Amino acid sequence: MHKSKSWVALSAVMILSMILAACAPQVVTKEVIKEVTAPPQVVIQTQVLTQVVEIEKEAWTTPHPILSDLRVRQAIAYCTDRIALIKSVYDYLSPEEQQKLLMDSFIQSSHWAHAKGLPQYPFDPEKGKALLEEAGWKLAEGAQFRTNANGEELSLRFTTTNAQFRQTWAAVFEKNMSDCGIRILRLHAPGAWWFGSSTGLRRRDFELGAFAWVGEADPGGRTLYACDQIPTPANNWRGQNYMGWCNERADANIKLANNTLNREERIKAYAAVQEEFAKDMVSLPVFARVEHIAHSANLKGPDPAPGEPYVVNNIHEWELADRGDTLILGYTQEPATLFTLIESAFVASNAKALIDGLPIISKNYDYTVNLYFKQLPTLENGGAVLNAVEPKAGDKVVDVNGDIVDLAEGVKVKDEKGNEVEWKPGVKMQQIVLTWELEPGIKWSDGKPLVAADMELGKKITCDPESGAVDFTTCERTVGFEVTDTTQKITLMPGYTPPLYFTIFYGWYPSHQEIGGRKLADIPAKEWSTLKEIAELPMGTGPYIIKEWTKGQQMVFEANPNFYKGAPKIKKIIIKFIADTKQAVAQLLTGDVDMLFGETLVGAEAGTVAKAAAEPNAKVIFHTIPSATWEHIDFNLNVR
Repeated sequence: MHKSKSWVALSAVMILSMILAACAPQVVTKEVIKEVTAPPQVVIQTQVLTQVVEIEKEAWTTPHPILSDLRVRQAIAYCTDRIALIKSVYDYLSPEEQQKLLMDSFIQSSHWAHAKGLPQYPFDPEKGKALLEEAGWKLAEGAQFRTNANGEELSLRFTTTNAQFRQTWAAVFEKNMSDCGIRILRLHAPGAWWFGSSTGLRRRDFELGAFAWVGEADPGGRTLYACDQIPTPANNWRGQNYMGWCNERADANIKLANNTLNREERIKAYAAVQEEFAKDMVSLPVFARVEHIAHSANLKGPDPAPGEPYVVNNIHEWELADRGDTLILGYTQEPATLFTLIESAFVASNAKALIDGLPIISKNYDYTVNLYFKQLPTLENGGAVLNAVEPKAGDKVVDVNGDIVDLAEGVKVKDEKGNEVEWKPGVKMQQIVLTWELEPGIKWSDGKPLVAADMELGKKITCDPESGAVDFTTCERTVGFEVTDTTQKITLMPGYTPPLYFTIFYGWYPSHQEIGGRKLADIPAKEWSTLKEIAELPMGTGPYIIKEWTKGQQMVFEANPNFYKGAPKIKKIIIKFIADTKQAVAQLLTGDVDMLFGETLVGAEAGTVAKAAAEPNAKVIFHTIPSATWEHIDFNLNVR
């Protein structure tokens, strides 16, 4: 096989990693790449030698010769100009907006769980250099990179994806490190390898590794920071603690934060984890990603906020300042279907929200009722009850790991007080019962009232594998479902006490709807995805009715006169499909489109709109929302 010399350096790392990852945990085949030195432009040949290498049981537990030193990790943090990294990819944002993206933890500063007073690592290269000197990494006279007493160079492999976004900020990071005397060897790998199921991150094949965690309103984090979540060959690479970080205080508190229903306890537990995380500097938070929304200055009502992806949550309250009756939303991607049980893409969920409404939202990372329900059923307000029950041997329960098991002596469970114990007859467990109360007057768009049969149908389809749904976590852990026309009572399996228990509910479908001579309630789940009345023109209880979907062109919605909060002020909404992002932006700026969303406003397109919005008497408004997704650089504390 013939390859250029520059490709060989990359392929050597890639091939070796892929082969290591593909083999059994205890014995792997190692590819030894022998590279032939050649002048530039000369084709060279690689010789591949194969040998069998035993992986020790405790592989990936040996301290990294460089990164296991806290002083080096802290030096890297001080040497990183994170504002410069942010500017490299978000140059169109104001200095104030750029500053808001800076993070000092794995939780955004506006989140309820973010801790104050954490150890800080401002850009201070002199402090970073001093720490490196203290750690024994000296810069010889005239040298560019530091070496230790043995003459070994301070060199680290930095791995991330080949996305242009990361190539841009990684180049700035490399320059920062060079200025402090650290050589960075950048490897921009395909995402399929970096995030593969048996390669890259999953096999901890990196020294410095950059990627983004896609955050949610709830911090979670157990699989990321608990000691028992460090992937190694010995545990078949289980967990996502790719850093190999095991801190006793952090470990206890990340588990507590995800196993208590008390918000105050969770806040204290997360604070402890964040303190240790920052102190140990095992992962450098770089910046929060942003989402953009832009709309005509003529539109009043949108209120985007961090943590809530669907700005249309209050669309029934929007209005046009010129009293117009038609709003045009621009999509550069078209939904495959509006049967959102099987289609979770933003464009589908955003469109379906016009028809169904959004019962619960998570603005500013906190959950609240938006439509239909009187309140979130919590333990504090009495809408949820935590019972102590005494299951018997053979009963299905959720164990301490969150798995459904058949109860037997010795199985580890949480008892009625939340303590981890081995089960034996007489041990009581926690069981949550939720009661959702609906607001009065909810109707379908055809004027028929919402009834118990509609909610029963909602649960039936959601939990039927033949519907095409792929996640049955909640269904499998629901042991009781009782409904009336105005309530849902949900009983969860003993031991299932997720922190977000108060967001568990089942939706509804119009059981009375006639389709081809049959009522919807009588149509088998396996047929639903092919029904036009489900996939293209579904009936809902929300603010709008979908009247038309012309594939490749547009969707047309009309105000629902039977919406229980009253007919929306804007009478007609058109979702226009514009495949070309530049064309979509052009139509926004000319007024042919009233709103664009984050799936369109990225990179140069976002910059164009931001510039237009900054002009005097601008006709567009540009929103920049720090998202729960954040870029970071992990330090791998171990070597093979």
